[in-house]
Amino acid sequence: MRNCKLILLAWFLGCSFMVGQNKQILYDFTEIPQALMVNPGMSTDFQWFAGIPALSGISVQAGSSGLSVSDLFADDGLDFNTKVRDRAIYGMSPRDELSGTYQVELLSGGFRGKNPDNFYSFGIYSEGDAIGYWLKDYAILAFEGNADQLDRKFDISHLSTRGEMVNVFHFGLNKRVDNKWTLGARAKLYSSVFNFSSTRNKGYFVTTEGQNNIFANTLNADLELRSSGVNEIEDALDNDSSLLPGIITKRMFFGGDLGVGLDLGFTYKLNKQTVITGSVLDLGFVYSSTDVKNFTVKGSATVEGIEVILPDAFSNSNTDFWQDLVDEVDALVPHGTNNNSYIYFRPTKLYGSIRYNFGKITKTNMDCDCNYMVSKRRDYTKYANGLGGQLYVINRPKGPQAALTAFYLHRFGRALALKGTYTVDKFSFSNVGLGLNIQAGPVNIYAMADNLLAYSNLADTHYSSFQIGLNIISWGKK
Repeated sequence: MRNCKLILLAWFLGCSFMVGQNKQILYDFTEIPQALMVNPGMSTDFQWFAGIPALSGISVQAGSSGLSVSDLFADDGLDFNTKVRDRAIYGMSPRDELSGTYQVELLSGGFRGKNPDNFYSFGIYSEGDAIGYWLKDYAILAFEGNADQLDRKFDISHLSTRGEMVNVFHFGLNKRVDNKWTLGARAKLYSSVFNFSSTRNKGYFVTTEGQNNIFANTLNADLELRSSGVNEIEDALDNDSSLLPGIITKRMFFGGDLGVGLDLGFTYKLNKQTVITGSVLDLGFVYSSTDVKNFTVKGSATVEGIEVILPDAFSNSNTDFWQDLVDEVDALVPHGTNNNSYIYFRPTKLYGSIRYNFGKITKTNMDCDCNYMVSKRRDYTKYANGLGGQLYVINRPKGPQAALTAFYLHRFGRALALKGTYTVDKFSFSNVGLGLNIQAGPVNIYAMADNLLAYSNLADTHYSSFQIGLNIISWGKK
């Protein structure tokens, strides 16, 4: 149970600062090298780039689809217990979620090969992802009890959560095939710090009239909570927290569970002004075998509570009826733990977009006499304006989760570019975002923020995010 407590703590802490990360502002923002991370097949015109370690790509998102802070704590004259009951316990559904991701680049870079059609990228980043759905029936049972819930089946499957922290080592190839097609692929090696999941639970808990007592409680469950890498971290927190940095660092660099993955992407130019893009990220898995502990409840059992037979009960004053009940429940409820290794899959993400470019043609940064620049089969034309739409889908425990984005991109020459977005998803129907890219000579600085309309009252928002980065970029010598 200590293991379960740490998992729940990690879930709540993780979700408090981390949403399955839709980087809709960054996607296809081709002035920024980190856009390769969401589409390895985007059009590139860099000769090389180098990210500033730990500053080249930082992104954090946070969200809740069912409840905001002000829903519970706003000074609206309503009783707090009433708000908890109406807005949280009964107001949220089992599909409402807390979810999130953080990502920090530790190392990033890229360079154009001897064949100028090939651009290689590489790097290391740390990522944490967590999601938890609202445990509606569990909350009702805890809040109301089962005294007035005769014959109601409380759904065990409402427990659905997963989370992880991994270090990702990657190497990618971006290849310009011809004047229309650019393709990309990225190989990934995952080094897991910890993982936990409980997503395929089934069963129910029900209270009925008893035969030997007033009530009978029946548990029919197929439930499993899997974890790897959690127990050693918990022991360090309990006994010697100074060991924690060493444990995490070791696991980040191949001292824990390992896995492999793949990213794929493309850019296709229908004509000079219309562009279609798409990518699929994190087609991969991790094999968990380090510090594994799994908790299971599988089977069915019925308990009718304390049975007291009078006056015989008075003849033995040493009888501990409550302990007898605890022992009976422990014997009947089919539960256990094991250390079986398991495989878990990364949350796969899908992007797609269509963009129409128009307006003044801006002078490309690749303004040189390099041989690879003057080939007729290469067109690096950039327009002042871009308008289009994007689709984002992420694989989640209760099915795919999608978002639609409309965007407008405007370039102010070489030095400045702005991208505005309007996104609709399960968290918000009024998510307005803005991305800023500044190119000061070789220095590239970008900053992005989402759901700007909610910044006037963060306590009332269901979603917020930001991304920042700092790079050095070269387009070659004139």
